Amino acid sequence: MRELTNTEAIDLVGRYEAGQEIPDTMRADVRLLGGLLGRVLRESGSPGLFEDVERLRAATIQAYTDATPEAFARAEAIADSFSIDRAEEVARAFTCYFHLVNLAEEHQRVRVLRQRDGRPDREDATDSVAAAFVRLAAEIGDDSALERLQALRFHPVFTAHPTEARRRAISTGIRRLAELLEERDATLRNGADEGRTERQMLEEIDTLWRTGPLRAEKPSPTDEVRAVMAVFDDTLFTSIPEVYRRVDDALQGPAAGSRSPVVRPFVRIGSWVGGDRDGNPFVTASVTRKAAKIASEHVLLGLERAALRIGRTLTLDVDTTPPSDAVTSLWHRLRSADEDAARDIAKRSPGELHRSVVLLAARKIAATRTRDADLAYATPDELLADLRVVQDSLVSASAPRQAYGQLQQLIWQVETFGFHLAELEVRQHSAVHRKVLD
Repeated sequence: MRELTNTEAIDLVGRYEAGQEIPDTMRADVRLLGGLLGRVLRESGSPGLFEDVERLRAATIQAYTDATPEAFARAEAIADSFSIDRAEEVARAFTCYFHLVNLAEEHQRVRVLRQRDGRPDREDATDSVAAAFVRLAAEIGDDSALERLQALRFHPVFTAHPTEARRRAISTGIRRLAELLEERDATLRNGADEGRTERQMLEEIDTLWRTGPLRAEKPSPTDEVRAVMAVFDDTLFTSIPEVYRRVDDALQGPAAGSRSPVVRPFVRIGSWVGGDRDGNPFVTASVTRKAAKIASEHVLLGLERAALRIGRTLTLDVDTTPPSDAVTSLWHRLRSADEDAARDIAKRSPGELHRSVVLLAARKIAATRTRDADLAYATPDELLADLRVVQDSLVSASAPRQAYGQLQQLIWQVETFGFHLAELEVRQHSAVHRKVLD
């Protein structure tokens, strides 16, 4: 989520109050969130806080709409009248308000994107992936367009923000509120009572109001690495394969998911965080090693959990979905390396060989994460080979939906992130290079 600057937030609030350019759904969200914040201020703030916030808000909006020296002077006079303690409370209230306005704006953007998704015929959907491919195919033909798509590469790079003062707790709280807004939308569509969702939103806004907004200390390079990992865990690990899926859905239409995807993984993540020794003197060789280790632990944990989830749901009986000889051989090989676990899995899942193999693969991923050399995968390619054996067996057993469903998502994740997650771009200070060369 791109955070609005204070100027952008004030401009958005001003346009909202002036009734300009704001969609009705977003206007309703701002009204809801602002009303809930007002209730929190009345319940949790000191006496008269809500009234002071409203006075300053009204005066500020008047100054925005009038743009006269007198209007600005009135807003300035109200702010000058506050004591230090009151000014701090009012500032915190406005900070919360701007967070909520930003959330409403982002939520509206998500609404619009979802409405456009997969609808290249819509006039407002010209920037969708499906529409882009349709235009490209019209220009150069289907085969050439597909060739271009399969050669596509997208390489986002994470950078550190050592001056970032906002705490992760604030970002996490805003993310929980975003989920509640989604839930409320679904509740309204179904005609259900939104009271429970709004009560939870009140709780989250109250927490946001009571949480200190700033870090007590400047983040260390390791803190920056962990902040990036939070983005990976919460968003990238699942969203990138979903992007591949949406593109494949657009290209294959109703056949998507029942045959091999035409989309190849085209995202490769890079990162300066923990490797930029030229730009941050606190990034040492030790920090770089630690950054690589943390990234590997996160991606391996994500892959392990995904494999476990898929293994638990792949309850396909040998009578309906007979395993291939290759899967049977793979099962014997995995069982010989992890006999106790294989015995337990076989006891719980008799006659479900595809499931058993994926569950044992999950154990090997866990061993890779914990550096158990006797059981670990040596490379991501080894894991991919095992997953593709399972996938090919499912296709041979006339179960393509199982082969190209969640299992394909896991394959895409391994192909995209490997066991390292991101290419760590190491930049060394020129003085170090000179010292080595001298």
